[in-house]
Amino acid sequence: MVKFLKPNKAVILLQGRYAGRKAVIVKSFDDGSRDRPYGHCLVAGLKKYPKKVIKKDSAKKTAKKSRVKCFVKLVNYQHLMPTRYTLDVDLKEVVTSDVLATKEKKVSAMKETKSRFEQRFKTGKNRWFFTKLRF
Repeated sequence: MVKFLKPNKAVILLQGRYAGRKAVIVKSFDDGSRDRPYGHCLVAGLKKYPKKVIKKDSAKKTAKKSRVKCFVKLVNYQHLMPTRYTLDVDLKEVVTSDVLATKEKKVSAMKETKSRFEQRFKTGKNRWFFTKLRF
């Protein structure tokens, strides 16, 4: 079978707390692992999307509207819907599977992910990823 759930692929989560949220695959585990014997992947996604920025907003208001909140999570393949989009944000060394072991590591990884997502949003690329799903 062709492996199409590769790193940097944008996906939509279908189940759980972050259902309907967009995320990026950081690492995929096709054969599973000892504690998760099914295909799953490590994703980093947007918990809170940036607001719409308009021209008359002040710099302070623009900065506030451009903020995002992130999450890092291991997700079963059954709970993902792949999209045709890819996101070339380099999260490989920031978000690893051992980051989820302790709270401090996870918080620091989420802060770094947040800053990288915000930088990507400010460049204006990957506009679809930073818009809320409407359904």
